[in-house]
This record gives sequence, C-alpha cells and structure tokens, in this order.
Amino acid sequence: MREYPKIYGPYLRHTEGPNRNKLIEGAWSRPEIGYLADFQWHFTEKVDGTNIRVHWDGHRVEFGGRTERAQIRADLYAELQRLFPEELFEQHFGSDVVTLYGEGYGPGIQKGGGNYRAAPGIVLFDVRVGDWWLLRENVVDVGINLGVDVVPLTLTGTVADAIALVRNGLKSDWGPFTAEGLVGVTKVGLLDRAGNRVMVKIKAADFHG
Repeated sequence: MREYPKIYGPYLRHTEGPNRNKLIEGAWSRPEIGYLADFQWHFTEKVDGTNIRVHWDGHRVEFGGRTERAQIRADLYAELQRLFPEELFEQHFGSDVVTLYGEGYGPGIQKGGGNYRAAPGIVLFDVRVGDWWLLRENVVDVGINLGVDVVPLTLTGTVADAIALVRNGLKSDWGPFTAEGLVGVTKVGLLDRAGNRVMVKIKAADFHG
C-alpha cells in the first residue's frame, strides 16, 4: 500500500537564530513550486486529522494510516469498515488496484477534531488507480460513487493567491473557525523529474504570528 507523498510548504525555513523554523519568504522550497507558482492550481482545505489509506488490491480491502506503523483508533476503524465493504470496490473498480487517500477526522482526532463533525469519519482528498493519480474532478466522482465526502475546493489560483487567502484568515468550510490551511495540486497533475507529484501546502500557522 503506497504511502502518500510528502507535501512541501512554499518556502524554505530558517535553520538557526531567532527566526529558526520560520519561513524565508521568496526562497522556494522546491524549484518546481517556484517555476509553477504563477500558474493555476487547485487548492483544497487542509483538514486537521489523521492520514488514512484505503487500499483495494482487486480482491480485498486494507486500511492503513500514514505509514505502515501508524495505528488507527478503534472507532474510526469501525467507521472505515462500514463505509468501504469489499462489494463496493468490486462494483466500482473490479480488479483494478486502487488506493484512496483521506483524512480521518472528528472528535478526539487532533485537538480541534470536534469542530468538524460529531463522530469520527473520513474525508477523501486523493485517489490513485494503478499508476495514475486522478484529477480533481475524477476524485469527486469517486467520492460520489462511494458515498464519501471529498475535501472542498476552496480556490483555483496561483500560489500567491493561496498565501494571501490563508494570511487573511481563511475560515473553514466546516464551521466558524480558522482553517488549518490549503493544499494545492497543479490542475493537470504535473510530476517532477523523479516522478513525484508537484504539490504545496500553505499552513495557517506559518502566516499567523
């Protein structure tokens, strides 16, 4: 079951001195982000939860956290079993190998989990079918077909647009509280030279205080 790729922030960070760990604005963390910064990206809300993988190997369903060693709390695991029976994958994907990537969220999952919903659940943010990462519209289709929520599209714009939105105090789509941030992917699903997805995360904590 493939782990979800690392997502970089937009800028490098100071490594020492009084500004240690703070962003060096203008110093891009990855050359690909800087090169594509003025193009149009899809930005979705970054949910404060726990990373969940749902893998279908063509025969059976397997659940995992961000890594192989990560543990899934019992109530969330039970909800995953309810949402993703094997028959559902057989019906929609047949023998194709599919991994769903989502965020487990709700009360008891991270400090503000109860702001999102009254019970543990999962919101989908990405899908990989075989060697292909699906585009945003196809991820939404998968969510509809499986009856699972998908992270809302907050902005289609440049990296600077996303930073400005977060810096100004982006409110969550789930309620009257500040969103954790945004996650951006290129509209056409570009990869870097190593075959990794080009993505960027804009965290509210980096631009407030």
